[in-house]
Amino acid sequence: MSEFYPEGVLIDRPDNQSCLASPAALEEAMREGRILEARAVLCDFEHNLVVDLGPAKGMIPRVEGAMGIAEGSTRDIAIISRVGKPVSFVVTGLRRRSDGGLLPVLSRRLAQERCTREYLDRLVPGDIIPGRVTHLESFGCFVDMGCGLPSLIPIDQISVSRIAHPRDRFRPGDNIRAVVKTREPDGRICLSHKELLGTWQQNADLFQPGETVAGIVRSVEDYGVFVELTPNLAGLAEPFPGVAPGQHASVYIKNIIPEKMKIKLIIVDAFDASYSLPKVRYFIREGHLDRWQYSTDCSHKLVETVFT
Repeated sequence: MSEFYPEGVLIDRPDNQSCLASPAALEEAMREGRILEARAVLCDFEHNLVVDLGPAKGMIPRVEGAMGIAEGSTRDIAIISRVGKPVSFVVTGLRRRSDGGLLPVLSRRLAQERCTREYLDRLVPGDIIPGRVTHLESFGCFVDMGCGLPSLIPIDQISVSRIAHPRDRFRPGDNIRAVVKTREPDGRICLSHKELLGTWQQNADLFQPGETVAGIVRSVEDYGVFVELTPNLAGLAEPFPGVAPGQHASVYIKNIIPEKMKIKLIIVDAFDASYSLPKVRYFIREGHLDRWQYSTDCSHKLVETVFT
């Protein structure tokens, strides 16, 4: 496991807390170059971040708030938006305030540069990594790969079952797994998620014909209703009056057909509900993928992802 974590993972860990407990502990962490975490509580008028270290308040100067701030390639919103949230940093100095109090000087930029150099630059397509959901847009899910460095999971890479918005699958703050899909020439990393949620057969094996199970209506067509049984498995139900996308449904499993990768359903009932999102079930959590085949071996249609 890498020593570089998405922001928010380290903050409550005992080893992180012990490094913040005293000036001596902070000085030792500075000598060791330890990456620490604490909560940003203020962004002043010069866009310096004030960080609550417990016994003292530290400061991240504006140019140390994120990679690219000094060059202008990163906007100041990357600093302002961290108020109230955990931030990663290294301690670069221990000064004294005018009143004699301790002023630890911190750098988030240096933590991000180390994370890039020692971790992210070594990733290749197919590598599976931990991530933390930061925010959601209609086109995808932004993920912190480590020390606040972002990447995107496009909406069509979140799951095989189609969703209207990433909020149908995630919430900000969720700890997830993702797989490196591509690396752009400028070094940017694009992530995928669906390959970790199981093949058609692995998901279909969770169900049996004759069962009545819970699902979510994803789309309504003239010829039937697509109902999601798991994030990587949906079936087609016969038309049902009054049903709408986003509703929950109880569905009877009429038939499972591996060679056609189809599940035939009958809707017993459809209804509105505001249940919490279920915990994501990963069939693969770590390691590396060269190739992932979603389709069954007996299907005439090949559905796969090749990581290059």
